[in-house]
Amino acid sequence: MSQNQDEVAYVTGRFLDVDIAYRADVLAPREETELLGRTAIEILRGRPGPARVVDMCCGSGNLACAVATACDAATVWACDLMPACVAAAAYNVDRLGLSNRVQVRRGDLFAALPIEDFDRGIDLVICNPPYIPSLRLDGDKAHLLDAEPREAFDGGLYGFTIHQRVIGSALRYLRPGGWVALEFGERQENQIAALFRRAGGYHDLQYRCDPRGVPRVAVARRDGSPTEGARVGTAAAPPDVRDPDRG
Repeated sequence: MSQNQDEVAYVTGRFLDVDIAYRADVLAPREETELLGRTAIEILRGRPGPARVVDMCCGSGNLACAVATACDAATVWACDLMPACVAAAAYNVDRLGLSNRVQVRRGDLFAALPIEDFDRGIDLVICNPPYIPSLRLDGDKAHLLDAEPREAFDGGLYGFTIHQRVIGSALRYLRPGGWVALEFGERQENQIAALFRRAGGYHDLQYRCDPRGVPRVAVARRDGSPTEGARVGTAAAPPDVRDPDRG
């Protein structure tokens, strides 16, 4: 039996200066994910005109709502497979008065967005997917499941199942020169770079680092930009990895 929103206990916390409500069956927004949010806002503020943004694996909608709040010209589609996440995201969109620019969709990644409506028309895809290997959730990371759902953490056998799917599928949705920005776990940057190389169709792969200088966000552009720069796989170490203070 489904619950009404009024029957669900929500807790409110700050995420990029926005009050976000979340519930026990949804991942609580993390401060570390603000790096992904700031990266998205930086990208959008650096380009002219309206922008179409997809927040994949949206959880409580914290990224979608923060981006829409910071960027008035952005229209955002927030997508998740889990009913609890869709409900929490819709709740936040409504309570923050963003329903005119943020739509919440339920579906298995890009299945939530019919390709005929979005084909090569998205400017930015952001995603904070689960990235902990399944076996670790049965071992040293099992404590994470004490209060939050496994689906929020389980990234498959090696921790990259969702990353691989998003990187590959986003090519059909991104306009030429559009961006994809993904959060990943510590020491996973080499595997993320390999996924971009394998997918093809991207260039200018860079990393954004946390305050310790650890790469935690990957950003790449879809081929087709007027000035493509270095292709993925042929460039030296990304600028933010060579010089963490630039992150």
